[in-house]
Amino acid sequence: MIFADPPYFLSNGGISYQAGKIVCVDKGKWDKGGTPETIMEFNRKWLTLCREKLKESGTIWISGTHHNIFAIANLLTELGYKILNVITWAKTNPPPNISCRFFTYSTEFVLWARKSPKVPHKYNYELMKAINEGKQMTDVWRLPAIGRWEKSCGKHPTQKPLALLTRIILASTNENDWILDPFAGSSTTGIAANLCGRRFLGIEKEEDFTKLSRSRRLEIDSSSIFTLYQDKLVDLSFYKLRNNATEPTEYYGKSLPF
Repeated sequence: MIFADPPYFLSNGGISYQAGKIVCVDKGKWDKGGTPETIMEFNRKWLTLCREKLKESGTIWISGTHHNIFAIANLLTELGYKILNVITWAKTNPPPNISCRFFTYSTEFVLWARKSPKVPHKYNYELMKAINEGKQMTDVWRLPAIGRWEKSCGKHPTQKPLALLTRIILASTNENDWILDPFAGSSTTGIAANLCGRRFLGIEKEEDFTKLSRSRRLEIDSSSIFTLYQDKLVDLSFYKLRNNATEPTEYYGKSLPF
């Protein structure tokens, strides 16, 4: 499986609201916008390389906003991928809109596609249904943004929450499967993979982010922190309990560790 959170190319002097303060949204040179043509070519290149590395039954997840996700969806089709779902991540704690001139942004999107239109992909349907209290899980996921406990080693400016990556990994991989993240950042994908018992390879060009990734990985070498993180992730807590239960329904409607 591949998870990719590519640059959105939005670091062009805008402002946002964070932790009660107005802040600049510029993330770094790596997120500076180019022309529509250069951005399209950049996305085409990495999507082509990812497709070459996927197994025939492999899938790819790509996160984005309206700024880039539609163009990427078109490229997926152009390159021969089959789009399976467009997940809407509805944030339960979005930042306010400081301009008050349009609706508050509270969602991001995650495209899920498989490499081949004709080769079946892996989807742990029964697990997702069990996590969703015995009902089919929909393509709208209500999950919070990153919590304070996820910033113990520092924070990446576009860091995704472990809850999101954990669900993605549990949905489309099995234990010991390989997961690739070509834009690893602070390696949230890698931490989630480790917590779920998967193998991980991340690629990151910014040295500061690789140092942050290393600190996060070393942190979970502590068995107490590893267990604490697992227990904070509701989907993963359910997964662990379900694997130890004779009947999955034993845990429906019960409060899980958080």
